[in-house]
Amino acid sequence: MALGPRLELRQGQALVMTPQLQQAIKLLQLSNIELLAYVEQELERNPLLERVEGDNGADDGGEPFEGETDPVPAVERLDLASDAAADRAREALDADVDSTFTNDSGYDAAGAGSGLDSNYISGRGGDPRFEDEGSSLEQTLSEAKNLREHVQEQWQLMPANAADRMIGHALIDALDEAGYVTEPLADIAARLGVEEDEVEAVLLDLQTIEPVGLFARSLKECLALQLRDRNRLDPAMQALLDNLELLAKRDVAGLMRICGVDQEDIADMVQEIRALNPKPGLLFGGEPVQTLIPDVFVRRAADGSWTVELNSDTLPRVLVNSRYYARVSRDNKATGADKQTKSYLSDCLNSANWLVKSLDQRAHTILKVASEIVRQQENFLRHGVSHLKPLNLRAVAEAIEMHESTVSRVTSNKTMATPRGIFEMKYFFTASIAATDGGEAFSAESIRHRIKSLIDAEDPNDILSDDKIVEILAGKGVDIARRTVAKYREAMNIPSSVERRRLKRAGLLKVG
Repeated sequence: MALGPRLELRQGQALVMTPQLQQAIKLLQLSNIELLAYVEQELERNPLLERVEGDNGADDGGEPFEGETDPVPAVERLDLASDAAADRAREALDADVDSTFTNDSGYDAAGAGSGLDSNYISGRGGDPRFEDEGSSLEQTLSEAKNLREHVQEQWQLMPANAADRMIGHALIDALDEAGYVTEPLADIAARLGVEEDEVEAVLLDLQTIEPVGLFARSLKECLALQLRDRNRLDPAMQALLDNLELLAKRDVAGLMRICGVDQEDIADMVQEIRALNPKPGLLFGGEPVQTLIPDVFVRRAADGSWTVELNSDTLPRVLVNSRYYARVSRDNKATGADKQTKSYLSDCLNSANWLVKSLDQRAHTILKVASEIVRQQENFLRHGVSHLKPLNLRAVAEAIEMHESTVSRVTSNKTMATPRGIFEMKYFFTASIAATDGGEAFSAESIRHRIKSLIDAEDPNDILSDDKIVEILAGKGVDIARRTVAKYREAMNIPSSVERRRLKRAGLLKVG
């Protein structure tokens, strides 16, 4: 066979992910907070993108952007009682790229968006009538004392010489937010050029500051300080504190042997320790708590139906400034700009147009998926976790005619605020447990909830074995194996029936 170069023409099909489609998919799986950060980067990079702060798409001069139409509400509400509302949602993201976005979405050829894409908001615009009118309400509010300020005030009132004052301030600076001194005293002494005994003497004085338990170097010392203040630090209690690892392991027999007391005394001692504060410094606050901001709200309407809406307070609101593009293009044409400049402007315009369209598509896709989840899990919203239905991605995808991967991306990193709390969207997708009579299956999450409820309500003298739990659930129509009950129980960190009997009788495990 002769070897040599030759030309061949072949025809084939392949799936190509364009950069625009990759961007749309990326936006779909971002949470609203992550989306804000992404849009901020695009606003800095693309001069044709504009953030809209007011109630309409006006630029700094107060005139509307070219090609803009009247805006629609920033949040679309879907009434689950109406099938027509669901029809307003758009084609799925996994549809053909060429047919995904059309001019019927209210987006004109000039690049200025209307509809939902032009009404994403990143924050509430301030009312100019109230600008520069003196101090705000926040400036009139007093700030609560933090831990160090509280300790400093008491330390200033305690008698001490200049050297002790210096040591005391160093120890106060070494406090963590829980009220512990985590830096070794030897390091503090070496830094200050004093003896370690002097630092320890000042530490003992600081340990008398209210609330008792501050300036401890370990959990054991923190609890001991509080027990000594209550005159309850006897030898048996000290032995219990010296063996906290046995208490963590719930080794009642070992604690009884070491402390030299019976089971009833151990239970009383444990109750006393539970009444103490292991982190007294947290009484004065710590780092600001990061509030979980939901992406979707689910509310009960007056007629009993459910309404689903996006959290508009965390959605970016951007428009394409096509008037600026037209002016720059006109200037470039007059000055004879090079091809590189024209190509840059064209890329910026295409990128801005696609971003606005992608934001619009993302909003409608999330609403569509969230609405279907609410439809499927309406009994959960009405009656609680015991009525959570088994649900998978395929069931939702088929119901709304989307691809399963699209539903997976939508439900990733998204949270839903319901009357029963804030849940991740993934929470509503659980495995199914068959019914004994062949009826509707049960959700695995609802079965876990039932198992926990049964164990929480059990009597210390009548502990339920795994076999007994299987029998109780079978009486309620749940077909579940004993090993499955054991697996769910262990996943919830619930001890076995033998250990629960011992712990509940010793008062080491909550009853009821």
